[in-house]
Amino acid sequence: MFTGLIEEVGVLRGISTGGEMMVLNIGASVIMDDLKIGDSIAVNGVCLTATTLGDHYFTADVMPQTFRNSNLKELRIGSKVNLERAMAAGGRFGGHIVQGHVDGTGTFKSIKRDQNAVVFEIAADRKSLYKYIIPKGSITIDGISLTVVTTGTSSFTVSVIPHTLGETVLGHKRAGDSVNIECDVLGKYVDHLLRYGSAGREEEAEDISSGISHDFLAANGFI
Repeated sequence: MFTGLIEEVGVLRGISTGGEMMVLNIGASVIMDDLKIGDSIAVNGVCLTATTLGDHYFTADVMPQTFRNSNLKELRIGSKVNLERAMAAGGRFGGHIVQGHVDGTGTFKSIKRDQNAVVFEIAADRKSLYKYIIPKGSITIDGISLTVVTTGTSSFTVSVIPHTLGETVLGHKRAGDSVNIECDVLGKYVDHLLRYGSAGREEEAEDISSGISHDFLAANGFI
């Protein structure tokens, strides 16, 4: 589990590919302090596993499923990436619950300055993601925990402070660039329970739908 608070910006030092698999060699310093082989680390919001460690670098495998559903395949040697180690028990939970399980990618439609902030307009590549994107809700963009400002049927916006721009790869992004998107896991769980209950899956469906249903939520003021 991650928080979406980026610890440092790393640099892709090397990359090897074979079909839809990749091995990334990423240069870093801050996160190397206590990183161990087998540790989880979010790379542009994608949960990967450190497979080897070296002098200011680590490597991580990217399997076909991750290759197909994230923008890691677009990385090139020299690309900058957001890095975050898994949240330590007892640490400050400054962002929101981030799994590192990317739901899809998106594209920056526009980038506009609003006094001391920068507003990014993003179009998600899958229309189905928009039901999880709500105003003032949490969203993860390239591993960064952000708050949704506005949302519509074809795009949404987030507003970013100067500190976040300076400490993440967002400061290097341009209109047309792609990003990884992870929606708030709480919304996905609620949606799954409602759909599961309405699917009529015998015993399990009866147990779930009897406790959480559209009528139940409406009766208790949730919708």
